[in-house]
Amino acid sequence: MPSVTPESEYRQRLARRNTEIAELARRDNLIGYVRLGVGLGGVFLFWLIFVHHSGHPLWMLAPIAGFTALVVMHQRILRGLHTARAAAEFCERGLARLDGTWPGQGEDGTRFGIADHPYADSLDLFGRGSLFQLLCSARTHSGEECLARWLLAPAEPGVIASRQGAIAELRGQLDLREELALLGETVRAGIHPDHLARWAAAPALLQRPWYRVAAFVLPTFLLAGAVVWSVWDLRIPFLLAFLLQAAFGFHVRPLVNESAEGLDEPAHELGLIAELLERIEKEKYQSAHLTGLLSALASEGLPPSRQIARLARLFNQLESRHNQFFAPIAAMLLWGTHHTIAIEKWRLAHGPFIGRWIAALGEFETLNSLAGYAYEHPADPFPRVVGGPALFDGTQLAHPLLPVSRAVANSIRLGAEQPLVIISGSNMSGKSTMLRTIGVNAVLAMAGGPVRGEALTLSRLTLGASIRIVDSLQEGRSRFFAEITRLEKLVELTGAEAPLLFLLDELLSGTNSHDRRIGATAVVQGLLKRAAVGVITTHDLALTQMEGLNLHFEDHFEDGRITFDYQIRPGVVTKSNALELMRSIGLDV
Repeated sequence: MPSVTPESEYRQRLARRNTEIAELARRDNLIGYVRLGVGLGGVFLFWLIFVHHSGHPLWMLAPIAGFTALVVMHQRILRGLHTARAAAEFCERGLARLDGTWPGQGEDGTRFGIADHPYADSLDLFGRGSLFQLLCSARTHSGEECLARWLLAPAEPGVIASRQGAIAELRGQLDLREELALLGETVRAGIHPDHLARWAAAPALLQRPWYRVAAFVLPTFLLAGAVVWSVWDLRIPFLLAFLLQAAFGFHVRPLVNESAEGLDEPAHELGLIAELLERIEKEKYQSAHLTGLLSALASEGLPPSRQIARLARLFNQLESRHNQFFAPIAAMLLWGTHHTIAIEKWRLAHGPFIGRWIAALGEFETLNSLAGYAYEHPADPFPRVVGGPALFDGTQLAHPLLPVSRAVANSIRLGAEQPLVIISGSNMSGKSTMLRTIGVNAVLAMAGGPVRGEALTLSRLTLGASIRIVDSLQEGRSRFFAEITRLEKLVELTGAEAPLLFLLDELLSGTNSHDRRIGATAVVQGLLKRAAVGVITTHDLALTQMEGLNLHFEDHFEDGRITFDYQIRPGVVTKSNALELMRSIGLDV
């Protein structure tokens, strides 16, 4: 354990930032008063010179120069104040994650949810208070998309080990995470990799040589015609050049608009992408995974950050043609045509690589997100991924979405010698949370991240869960039908390359006890015959007669209140709390 805990580090940084904010706010107020004084002094001097005629007009340069210097100083203070407040928010978000008040803060990844995914909804991967929201610190759409992919699909053992090395290296780099969070103010980049890839692959529309020649020659003729008109009063050359340029502009305008259209949406965030890449390019890495990402960013000539910054500048200059004051000059100079040709030239040279650059940035952001989680939970170990038959051996595992102070740890082992665990227990005793504890830790492990517990050893697994099942009025589906549809999909997963780890909560609770016992037994035995391993929970003690290891959770009533310790125990539960719960709220039973 580090001598300085993540909580104390965040609090120390937050205290420094708050002190900095207070000092900058004081300077902001002070400079406001000074500017007011200089302004009033300038008004008085103006009256003295131009009304009272008691001074030289050059005296006005003093208040003008002073006011200009104060404006520059004020802008610097405002930028510093914004940065300090953003850094304070970075620390506050870290503290919120540690004390459990983080749900609702940051991106929740709802758009990545897949309705029929085998475990995403059951394990709260996306949405408010989800694993994605806890982990994600990405500033780009590519980073968010990469994190979602890693959570939705387990990686190969070799890839997991490679990611673990990169996350371990990034784990302690809090300064880097803070700097990345502060770049580009609080803007998030909405660049979708697919959109950018389509733009990069689009054909060039203005690369014919005569377009480039005409774009330079025609404005030159127009300016020369204007000079001839003003000096010798001959308007014919100007009018001729104007007609030629207008005809050319009318011809190329659709091509200019079409060429710029694909870049219009992502271009507004290219500046942030360039800043993020520039910061990442400065680092020196040791792990093979991170050095591989740097290699993906390598290119001939300028580094990717400089290349993307140049593209951003070109697009911003292109867009300036819409400024009402500059538009007439832009039209005379064929400004849009020149810059579109330059952007297309950039695209021909670097378009094939930009998708790779954005993907590498997204993967780095995902590793950095997992590294941030690892930093904030220094006791969480990386799991050990082994070969062989299905295995999930977790020692003192806890739920990663619960604060450490509230999460209760339990151990569980599944393998060839013990493929099925049956957990019984009363309402609210912790059965569903135990399933999610197993599932979410498996997701973290197979994404390459650390797990919440003392240790976890697992083989490569295919994960499937039936914990949160919702009926559908629109589709005419009952909860029971929705559940058996999910079970059908889990059975199909047993044909995957890796063995299935199944997590089934209150199996077939939507039918009568007789059919439930027969159906549940058949489903579980069918899964076990296909080399799957898993855990089921139940209220129905008849299901505890299946061949498997029985564990249970207990509750206690004290002074009319029910209490839980959430500790798993061997054997079958021997009591129920349903009637006591009903009586405790005043129902006469």
